[in-house]
Amino acid sequence: MRDISTQLAQWHARGEDFALATVVRTWRSSPRMPGASMAVSRSGEVVGSVSGGCIESALYEIAQEVLADGTSRVEVFSVSDDDAIGVGLTCGGTIEVFVQAVGADFVEFGQVCERIEADTPVVVVTEVRPGAPARHLVVEHGRRSGDLDATEDEVSILLRTMDTGESVAFVAPAGTLIDSQHDLLVEIFAPLPRMYVFGAIDFAASMCTLGAFAGYRVTVVDARPVFATRARFPDAHDLVVMWPHKFLETAPIDNKTVLAVLTHDEKFDIPLLEIALRSPAAYVGAMGSRATHERRVALLKERGVTDAELGRLHSPIGLDLGARTPEETAVSILAEMTKTLRNASGLELRDLQGPIHPPPQENPTALHRTA
Repeated sequence: MRDISTQLAQWHARGEDFALATVVRTWRSSPRMPGASMAVSRSGEVVGSVSGGCIESALYEIAQEVLADGTSRVEVFSVSDDDAIGVGLTCGGTIEVFVQAVGADFVEFGQVCERIEADTPVVVVTEVRPGAPARHLVVEHGRRSGDLDATEDEVSILLRTMDTGESVAFVAPAGTLIDSQHDLLVEIFAPLPRMYVFGAIDFAASMCTLGAFAGYRVTVVDARPVFATRARFPDAHDLVVMWPHKFLETAPIDNKTVLAVLTHDEKFDIPLLEIALRSPAAYVGAMGSRATHERRVALLKERGVTDAELGRLHSPIGLDLGARTPEETAVSILAEMTKTLRNASGLELRDLQGPIHPPPQENPTALHRTA
């Protein structure tokens, strides 16, 4: 829902009811993962997608029915289902979608959207109960609200899932988390993963645009204030005027953080990469020619960087896409980042066998009620 939360917040703020369709389960190949959402307003406006276009027309009709009677629906679309084939689910797999009406009675919805917009963590638990209005529990640090009851122990479990730092949606079967006779859709909205771009150059501007589009919180870092300006980097979430290695000494880094070093200037690169390659960052890439790379490696070795640490360095940065422009180069870099984080081959899909989409991740957190 994160990608459509701004529009939904506007609808909710002006009192316009809407139907919210959310993917809760998938089997086999599926174009969207659990948590993908589409919404239909009472006036007929549509935002979002749950299948990349396969079943949206059918869901539009279902959404109107949900808005008409206010009760929830669970719909399953499968390639083996004649109705699903009729609406175009020819890409394979099975999708289970929960459709609920959202109106003024879900008073916490605006609060959820505010938390998402502010990039602060929040958990939304929705009772998947067809044929009745949906009930919800909203959990954040220091506060819980909603019309779905939970014990302190159950809230503690939800807070622990929020603190894993992963944005994910999954179904908790009836009775495993909250004393409910129905399944629960648990949506964890964690802060966006971080992308640090070092060097306020034209390539960095393109990285900001693509990085933000891909769902990262993008920070541009450069020691030169004349270059690190909002006018040059309108898509960056944050601009920092500081020597790159000084910034990285205290910046938060975890196993989802990606770093693109685009300065190709030794006085910036070497102290920065020494810190970056010893950090838990998921990806560290550095721009420069092969000759620049060889000299960079030699200088890092002189500073005690090990072969294992150097093995983490993606340099020259990016995949071989024949990129020439800053925009094409940014695509090449983002593709390499994604390949690395997903542990994918980077090959053309036509040269591979098996499902295009990996199987959905299992419930990332063991959910057990305390007796």
